[in-house]
Amino acid sequence: MATEWIVDDEELARQALAADPETPVSDDAVPFEGMTHNGGFGLLPGWYMPTPATRSAPIPRWQRIFAWVVIAALIAIVSAGLCSTDGYVTLA
Repeated sequence: MATEWIVDDEELARQALAADPETPVSDDAVPFEGMTHNGGFGLLPGWYMPTPATRSAPIPRWQRIFAWVVIAALIAIVSAGLCSTDGYVTLA
């Protein structure tokens, strides 16, 4: 059974200010990520930015086609030397 550790910001700040930065880390130290049980090794830890929710249903075909048409239209506009930044297609 996992132990819940509830520490408020004031206590964390107090401990951080009281800590000696020159103290070596012990060999049996547990990383913070191991205590949060998120298990991920991504670029950002799970406590900083949680993982996004996954879709339960696949994206309908018409939505994928619409998205690709919009992307293709924007690429065609830019490759033709036009600009659509302000919402109107003009010469770049």
